[in-house]
Amino acid sequence: MATPINKAVWLTAKMVTKFELKTAPYTPPSADLIVIKTHAIAINPIDYLIPQKGNIMYTWLKYPCIMGLDVAGEVVEVGKNVKDFKTGDRVFGLARATDEDVNDPSQGGFQEYVVLEPKLTAHIPNTMSYETASVIPLGTCTAAAGLFQKDHLALQHPTIKAASTGKTVIIWGGSTSVGCNAIQLAVAAGYEVFTTCSPRNFDFVKKLGAAKAFDYNSKTVIPDMIRAFQGKTAAGAYSIGDGGAEACMAILDNVQGNKIIAMASFPVLKNPQNLVFLRTIFHFITWIASFKVKGLLKGIKSTFIIGSTVAKNDVGKALFADFLEMALETGTFVPAPEVMVFGKGLESIQAACEFQEKGVSAKKVVVSL
Repeated sequence: MATPINKAVWLTAKMVTKFELKTAPYTPPSADLIVIKTHAIAINPIDYLIPQKGNIMYTWLKYPCIMGLDVAGEVVEVGKNVKDFKTGDRVFGLARATDEDVNDPSQGGFQEYVVLEPKLTAHIPNTMSYETASVIPLGTCTAAAGLFQKDHLALQHPTIKAASTGKTVIIWGGSTSVGCNAIQLAVAAGYEVFTTCSPRNFDFVKKLGAAKAFDYNSKTVIPDMIRAFQGKTAAGAYSIGDGGAEACMAILDNVQGNKIIAMASFPVLKNPQNLVFLRTIFHFITWIASFKVKGLLKGIKSTFIIGSTVAKNDVGKALFADFLEMALETGTFVPAPEVMVFGKGLESIQAACEFQEKGVSAKKVVVSL
């Protein structure tokens, strides 16, 4: 094939908050990778946090870099060892350019031709649009990492027809991009789900499979959830958002079962005015130390989640190859949250990230290409 002309949205240097749209090399796949022509990109919080806090959060990044994690498109080239994908396949996948062990612009999602790992890629049903499929990768990877990895909750893997385990898992932040995927995956693995969200999203999370939904802003949410656990066994807790980890610890301290919290959100100091780097690091370290000590005293373990780690263990295969493709075909799993198409073309990425940063509820911002 003739070498395609590629364009990308580049982050040119550390702490530069504006992207630049310009040409990028087309990178053929190595033996174990594939290349897709991108048709849709979903926006995630990390896409606007790295430009703002990259010197703290992603210290290993080489600049200029290409960000973007959630992509969907058409396979245009496959490596010689790839067996499960062929040219022309419609797929979605997780782009890993910003991971420390990758750190390669060719695998960034904010470009027309993206290099992907087959183990973090799946086929799209014929009835599903690229835009809808693009919301799946990071949310499901992060959810699956916390739920199923052995260093987190270590729940049994999801299947199309899972038998009930008789256990209940807490998902704090059920209407978030990660939470709505965690609800579905936990239910597909045979667990009952108790979740939190705003009352306006109660019906939404219950349609995804949650047995009970609680208002996270309620002053009685913790005792309410503890009462709901009477006669039940906890499989653990998955926390998303500010205050979620502390609330989950308070609940697990008063119920029977697995005493572990998988945390998808990091403690972030809000709007420091000076000595930003030092104060942020100090806040993070002191929060972790305090939380760990409280956990030790209560017999509750806690771990931080990084979604892309599913590429390094059996969870990636269990999610993409063994579950998602069939689950999407049969309707056992539905893409969530709801797609909000913001614009068209790579030139819309900057504004889409700024819009996402302002906050959306039970929706995910997507750019079409």
